[in-house]
Amino acid sequence: MIRVGITGQAGFVGTHLYNFLNIQENTELIPFQDDFFLDETKLCSFVKSCDVIVHLAAMNRHDDPQVIYDTNIQLVQSLINAMERENVQPHILFSSSTQEENDNLYGKSKRDGRILFENWAEKVNAKFTAMIVPNVFGPFGRPNYNSVVATFCHKLTHGETPEIHVDGSVKLIYVQELANEFFRAICGEIEEDNFRVPYSKEIKVSEILSLLKKYKQSYFANHTFPELNGSFEINLFNTFRSYFDLEKHYPVKLVKHSDPRGSFVETVKLEMGGQVSFSTTVPGITRGNHYHTRKIERFAVIKGKALIQLRRIGSDEVLDFYLDGDEPAFVDMPVWYTHNIKNIGEEELLTIFWINEFFDPNDSDTYFEEA
Repeated sequence: MIRVGITGQAGFVGTHLYNFLNIQENTELIPFQDDFFLDETKLCSFVKSCDVIVHLAAMNRHDDPQVIYDTNIQLVQSLINAMERENVQPHILFSSSTQEENDNLYGKSKRDGRILFENWAEKVNAKFTAMIVPNVFGPFGRPNYNSVVATFCHKLTHGETPEIHVDGSVKLIYVQELANEFFRAICGEIEEDNFRVPYSKEIKVSEILSLLKKYKQSYFANHTFPELNGSFEINLFNTFRSYFDLEKHYPVKLVKHSDPRGSFVETVKLEMGGQVSFSTTVPGITRGNHYHTRKIERFAVIKGKALIQLRRIGSDEVLDFYLDGDEPAFVDMPVWYTHNIKNIGEEELLTIFWINEFFDPNDSDTYFEEA
């Protein structure tokens, strides 16, 4: 087992990396809290518990660029001081940025921080890897802070109008792809001291906004799953979905057409393929209690009474949605949300499921955890 600690564990990349490593078989996570940097004893205890430390903690934005520089250098120096005090040499993975090459204080803080770690590693004969990271996007990123994708997604799902200030090309990597690159480095599969993490997509800002607007119209307004071409668009769509106010959005009422023969309800409209199935559940039984990292899935209750529960991984908040087949409705399962469905009625529950087919069915992304 490799004992891994992540500074900045509570941040955007840190949260995804922690969740990713938590489902690997050969890593043991050493918890980190931001206030460790304010308590020398806690920071020293942390560094001596780790075989690998992924240093993500950093300030990205501030009105005064000098504050960004000073803060980021101080975080690096505090970590080095703690390791020297405890005389430990964990493998340091430093999350740097392609902005190292830019003439700004944030980029300079990354460049100078890397040099501080390099000098420490050479002095004590420790292993050090600088990960030069492109622009990162993914679910739960902070708008106006982490990426233009986060900003656009938040504005489009909250009644605001996104603006393009500079329509340049951006090189992007999905946060789960980045987590996998860190995992490769943790396992010793990356030998370079300065590793330039490959971007997975280069795209103009206007093209990103165009795709997101399409998703808003198809999915948000028309409740139709849009056509998704390739892994980038799947990742972008899942990112977009993560910005919904779930409590206000679900359950979505379906239109029920009835005549003397019975009733008809359209549960899923698609611009792409997928698999539709159904289940029956006897009273009192709960199905699910698992989460997905890639799959796109919809539950539609058409008979009986159900409770659907969602809980974001890493959170204690449980969202309850009550559905009744007399008023057909659906709830979609966001990525990284544990979900379940329980028959809370006195008759058999009938549920229709739709799931996308954009993954290898032999490569499961289902992980069990109680909602």
